[in-house]
Amino acid sequence: MGFYVRTSLKAGPFRFILSPAGFGVSAGVPGFRVGMGPRGNYVRMGGGTISYRTTLPRPAARQPIPQPHLPPAPPGPGITMHDVTGAAIQNLVATDASDIVRQLQAAARRWPLWPFALAVFVLIGLTIGGWGLLIIPISAPAVIWLAFRDRAARSVVVMYDVNDEAAQRFAHIVQAITALQNARRLWHIAAAGAVTTTYQYKVNSGASKLLQRHPAALTLTGPRCLVTNVVVPTLTAGRRSVHFLPDRVLLQEGKHFADIPYQHLHVTTSPTRFIETGPLPADGHVVDSTWRYVNVKGGPDRRFKNNAQLPILLYGRLVLQSATGLNLVWDASQHPPIDAVGRALRLAAAAQAPGIRP
Repeated sequence: MGFYVRTSLKAGPFRFILSPAGFGVSAGVPGFRVGMGPRGNYVRMGGGTISYRTTLPRPAARQPIPQPHLPPAPPGPGITMHDVTGAAIQNLVATDASDIVRQLQAAARRWPLWPFALAVFVLIGLTIGGWGLLIIPISAPAVIWLAFRDRAARSVVVMYDVNDEAAQRFAHIVQAITALQNARRLWHIAAAGAVTTTYQYKVNSGASKLLQRHPAALTLTGPRCLVTNVVVPTLTAGRRSVHFLPDRVLLQEGKHFADIPYQHLHVTTSPTRFIETGPLPADGHVVDSTWRYVNVKGGPDRRFKNNAQLPILLYGRLVLQSATGLNLVWDASQHPPIDAVGRALRLAAAAQAPGIRP
């Protein structure tokens, strides 16, 4: 199988165990016992159903206030760049947000208490002086206990038991996104502007559209506040991340989360030509060339000195969309790995939505 499944997880002083007998949790550190911890979730996939269980009661959570996106500043005269990242994560949260999203929102907003306790103990010890300095080492166990407690309170535990065709689909996603790591460059497209006039065409190398892109990263770890027993392929650009879980796509922007079932995800991939003005990726495939300043026929405009010739490369593009407003665009320096990711995600999206059993 293309992904690992751990049977034991730790979150603070709590240990979560997944065994054939079911889902269990134990708590404690040497010399200390605590009475609170993360909310553990058990998700069983396979056989046409999803079994979902939360080990502790759900917390009450306020819905976040949607914040509008601001378009970036125009890069040049006459060309207006428009945000193409779709709706903000806050706007993608349904009226009845999923249990995991509510827990992640609450966990992300919690402040750790142990740094404040450590600062108080140190301040007291320095203020009293003399024997008061003994307060610092004596208070160490309490600070350690509080750090364990903070880690537990700021964690959401999800244990997956994935089998049958659901396991195969998720394995394909993990394998495809892992293979995408072989691409030397990955970008997130944040804004686009159409070239509409002849002058804009001439001074922009004959391009039909300008793109504002940012370097992106690909990892196999999920959000810090999510503790799970499966690998979590993740695409990240700035504060926005897309995490691929066995049963859903988890979206994160700062401390805000939203999730979308694979069946609600629209995935497209395509090769795309890009006029590269910066350093070329080592695996880039040059398919053509143009000029920094072109004439109406596509040749070099002789009125400009030092009119450099620019390469045109063939990249791969991945677009993730949903009816709720998601629109994320990613470019990679290789097209085949992007196409493999698209096939794996489309396979998951085309699967019949399983029934949900509490």
